[in-house]
Amino acid sequence: MRTHHALAFLLLFVITSGASENASTSRGCGLDLLPQYVSLCDLDTIWGIVVEAVAGAGALITLLLMLILLVRLPFIKDKEKRDPVGVHFLFLLGTLGLFGLTFAFIIRQDETICSVRRFLWGVLFALCFSCLLSQAWRVRSLVRHGKSPSGWQLVGMALCLMLVQVIIAIEWLVLTVLRNAKPACAYEPMDFVMALIYDMVLLVATLGLALCTLCGKFKKWKQNGVCILVTAFLSVLTWVAWMTMYLFGNAALQQGEAWGDPTLAITLVASGWVFVIFHAIPEVHCAILPAPQENTPNYFDTSQPRMRETAFEEDVQLPRTYMENKAFSMDEHNAALRTAGFRNGSLGKRPSAPFRSNVYQPTEMAVVLNGGTIPTAPPSYTGRHLW
Repeated sequence: MRTHHALAFLLLFVITSGASENASTSRGCGLDLLPQYVSLCDLDTIWGIVVEAVAGAGALITLLLMLILLVRLPFIKDKEKRDPVGVHFLFLLGTLGLFGLTFAFIIRQDETICSVRRFLWGVLFALCFSCLLSQAWRVRSLVRHGKSPSGWQLVGMALCLMLVQVIIAIEWLVLTVLRNAKPACAYEPMDFVMALIYDMVLLVATLGLALCTLCGKFKKWKQNGVCILVTAFLSVLTWVAWMTMYLFGNAALQQGEAWGDPTLAITLVASGWVFVIFHAIPEVHCAILPAPQENTPNYFDTSQPRMRETAFEEDVQLPRTYMENKAFSMDEHNAALRTAGFRNGSLGKRPSAPFRSNVYQPTEMAVVLNGGTIPTAPPSYTGRHLW
């Protein structure tokens, strides 16, 4: 009897200890998960789960676009489409980094996470905006002159423009965290925004240069310029919205600390999807699309001049059968003239020279057209000889 009481007490102790451990962990997370990663699986934190799922889907689509571009690269023969492939890869790499950085704003803050946030936010956006600016420069050259800069020039321009933001971010880490020994997470929202002024300059320059791509004589490249313009315009709206909410909206709603990370995470996801939908997918599709053959006429293009209408006898060679039939028709015409002379009482009289030339000239032509042989009269002709 004592044994049964001991087993019941032991079972009750295990159940009670398990319940206390489950109470200390979040719903949807394991027991051995570190506390700073609880937001990644906490079902009570709805915004984290939704943003995490949307960011994961964007990362998968970006990887798929990179794979498609890599596989189709050997089949891209057009020089104007092959040169910007390097910039496409850099842009997709920056977009993939934005989706990955989203997870850094979902997990709990510490010194390392805050340093990564401050450094990569400006650098990744600078990379994306630099690639957009290089693409706008390329499309502007194509629209106006029909030629684009080389691929190395486009990649070099994008990397050099991004390098400026890298220097700014490193300078902030050295001066703020290392020299002044301030916590990396102890920064005001205004300080975070002021460190991104160079990114705003790149975005405004991209928007202005994209407007210039709409003017030019080579109209087939204007669609690329429209995609860049729409991407830059939506990015401006996104940045205005998140800065307004991050600087003033959260404080006005008395949710400054609670809504700070969600605001930045949603901004990363929204910007990444804008880049994928309005720029990455159209550019990759344009790059892998085969160029139309130049010799194939487009009958639906009304801007092209009409084909020259030629005479039937100028380009088409008549078959020999038609020529023989033409010879027989001339001989029948000859016979008709002779019959007319017979009816007019000229039987037994030799026709005059002009009449004879008019009568026999078509027959001689028929002989020439018939290849040197004299055509015979149709079997139905039963008229008498004039002489």
